[in-house]
Amino acid sequence: MRRLTLALAAGAALSGSMLAGPMLATSALAQSAQGDVSVTIYNNNLALVQDKREMRLPAGKSKQDFPDVSGQIRPETVTIAAPGATIVEQNFDFDLLTPESLMEKAVGQSVTVVRNGQSLPAKVLAYNDGTVVEIGGRIEVLGKDDRVIFPSLPPSLRARPTLSVTLDADATGSRPVTLSYLTYGMGWKSDYVALFDEKAGKIDVQGWLTLTNRSGTTYSNANTLLVAGAVGGGSRGASSAMVPGTETAGRERIGDFYVYPIAGRVTIAERQQKQVSFLDVAGAPAAKAYAYKNPWLGRQDQARSVDTVLRFSSSAEGGLGDALPAGTVRIYMRDARGAPQFIGENAIPHTPMGSRIAIKTGEAFDVKVKAVVQTRERVSSSKWRTTMVYTLTNARPEAVVVELSQGGLDSWWKDTRILDESQASERVNADEALWKVSVPANGEASVTATFETRY
Repeated sequence: MRRLTLALAAGAALSGSMLAGPMLATSALAQSAQGDVSVTIYNNNLALVQDKREMRLPAGKSKQDFPDVSGQIRPETVTIAAPGATIVEQNFDFDLLTPESLMEKAVGQSVTVVRNGQSLPAKVLAYNDGTVVEIGGRIEVLGKDDRVIFPSLPPSLRARPTLSVTLDADATGSRPVTLSYLTYGMGWKSDYVALFDEKAGKIDVQGWLTLTNRSGTTYSNANTLLVAGAVGGGSRGASSAMVPGTETAGRERIGDFYVYPIAGRVTIAERQQKQVSFLDVAGAPAAKAYAYKNPWLGRQDQARSVDTVLRFSSSAEGGLGDALPAGTVRIYMRDARGAPQFIGENAIPHTPMGSRIAIKTGEAFDVKVKAVVQTRERVSSSKWRTTMVYTLTNARPEAVVVELSQGGLDSWWKDTRILDESQASERVNADEALWKVSVPANGEASVTATFETRY
């Protein structure tokens, strides 16, 4: 039941439509000219395709077509390994056969227009926001009910993306030919579904890998690897907090990247999202916390909600026990009827095993804080003294602890010292001081602190 509930939640969280269909996959497999295909997909809209085909080559130079390559292939990355043969020339034909491209190629050519059951000889004069033709000495624009018959197929148009290669073979015969190339249009991302039990202090987490193929080609019965990392660069950062761990995950690695293989062979259809599970953990320790960080000299006319934070670990002992690729964590809790309800989501970066993770799930309805600059005065030519008062309120029927922090203490060389405080703080780092404030049920609490800074 737990797995079913989380799987349904993960499916609902996915963006876009799931376009996979068994009929599509079977059709693609039957018609594809591909051979033994391996696909390595990276996070940054990039994939490596390796396609091993058995081909019969004549002796000497010959032009060989490789249909069913990616429509977004990077031609400069193509390599071909063929025993006893060398590459002389290669061309990528990406001008695909469509009604629009067929009409564009027909400009200046003779065609037959079928209208009301009659076949009329015509010449295509222009194709631009409509088709202009000459029929019987008259200039007309084709109507939506007109049908056009073309005398032949232009040789430059291909039904499928095709790589044409001139090979020079030393002898006639069949041999394995391995085609490798990089392509755009493929990527993957991670989604995590977490069911949090606040009373038990436990969390169940399932991790899902979602592949997306918009490269223009289906990859049939492919051996598929997912590499967690944006090779050659990529975006950084996420809106959750993470203290990086130092544990090595028991996963395959390529260089500095972790590899997430897809079990068995799969067909990755064009314009398809495919989702597979890679993480399933039950009963990992987790806890909810309340936190609020005030900027330097931050003050509010109205009290603001504190952040609700979910904390857990990716460590082998007492955690999720794996390296977590960057993605979105969606948090659910059961309501009074036992049904899981969505309570928030946030992103995590690539997270080593052993890390401590804190995810902001939202803002607390009943727990508020108001920061006020009580006094601020210059005490010398280079020193200022500032007193802040933080008032915290709690409308919940139970006491809470709020992690209240004052930031900006070291920005712009303020060289801050805390001269006085109503409750002892912890200096998290040079820029931030933290108070753990107990706020009683249906009550309030306050913290007063005096800072000395350069300004």
